[in-house]
Amino acid sequence: MKTEVESFTLDHTKVKAPYVRLITREQGPKGDVISNFDLRLCQPNETAVPTAGLHTIEHLLAGLLRDRMAGVIDCSPFGCRTGFHLITWGEQTTTEVAKALKSSLEAIANDIEWEDVPGTDKYSCGNYRDHSLFSAKEWCKQILSEGISDDPFERHVV
Repeated sequence: MKTEVESFTLDHTKVKAPYVRLITREQGPKGDVISNFDLRLCQPNETAVPTAGLHTIEHLLAGLLRDRMAGVIDCSPFGCRTGFHLITWGEQTTTEVAKALKSSLEAIANDIEWEDVPGTDKYSCGNYRDHSLFSAKEWCKQILSEGISDDPFERHVV
């Protein structure tokens, strides 16, 4: 029997990016709750963030999201390069996450300088040559211009 992965059952033709979507909440054996969110930055199968820009956004979101919301465990890019998984402790709402994401993308687009990007040398990154702050900034501006929805199927921009 094969385990079904929720993300592969999502009809990617029905979603309207950019958005935040709750994928799942799971409760551990001691009662701890983790939430897994889909932070979709661009429309699946229509466009994808180039690797260097996505890599830089990843490094920046690791800290920026932690500064803006409690309980962040990890933020990791999708292999398809259309967004990120955000894993958190607790039960944040999609609106809370969308607001934190929006604020983080605004910081990348408007405030971040190269010196602010963590993990950009051979000691702290496994592929340190593959970064582009220019690409990250341009993609963040594009995503913000479209607005981030807290609903994947109906545009409800925060």
